[in-house]
Amino acid sequence: MARKRSTETIDAEIAKVMADMSKLQNRYDKLADKLKDLQEQKRRREADAIMDAYLKSGKSLEEVMTFLKP
Repeated sequence: MARKRSTETIDAEIAKVMADMSKLQNRYDKLADKLKDLQEQKRRREADAIMDAYLKSGKSLEEVMTFLKP
């Protein structure tokens, strides 16, 4: 027969699980912020590469925009 656990034991386990979840949420939030920052860095690098190519191309803005528009 299974042993019955006391309410205090269950409450302690609930508190531990909630604390673990809080730690994981904090870790998730930090990783999400890091991902957002890295994606922004990548977007800036890509924008810089496009701007460099535009400046080196000698084409007008209208010519470039005609090419880029779907």
